[in-house]
Amino acid sequence: MKIAKNTVVTVNYKLSDAQNNLIEDGRQPMVYLHGGYENTLPKIEEELDGKETGYASTIQIEPEDAFGDYDASLVKVEPRNRLPEPLEVGMQFEGMPDGDEGEEEAMIFTVTEIADDKVVLDGNHPLAGMALRFELEVVDVRAATDEEIAHEHVHGAHGHHHGEEDDGDEGDEFRSHPIH
Repeated sequence: MKIAKNTVVTVNYKLSDAQNNLIEDGRQPMVYLHGGYENTLPKIEEELDGKETGYASTIQIEPEDAFGDYDASLVKVEPRNRLPEPLEVGMQFEGMPDGDEGEEEAMIFTVTEIADDKVVLDGNHPLAGMALRFELEVVDVRAATDEEIAHEHVHGAHGHHHGEEDDGDEGDEFRSHPIH
């Protein structure tokens, strides 16, 4: 079966930066609903559209087509006493960007540095500003169910459940998720 809109695609992948430094080894395959549902990067869908099981490729995606350019205005320094303890580098908090006019949505800020009484919070995606290299191998393609299409994501093995009875599928705790 060819990859097309409303097919469920299972892809083994490795993610590296442009210098081929490994970022993620994809121990679990990526399983996503193909067809513009924002379950993976658009450039990955573009590369795999019309392909079949067994297709393999390496593509490089520039920052503007991945997680955007690094935006220094999304870095802010906050008094340490405004954040909970214990506090560690790598912790994430939801907050509003500076200069919020009430129109913007809350975003995730990551603690990148802790000084005596100050904390540096970065609202950029950890991969912002990076060109990314994906090694892709299509391992399965199937037609999506009507329910998957209606919910715009994969259900079942490596997918998502909506409280239905466990039907014994192994690996259900893993699901596709937007990476943008």
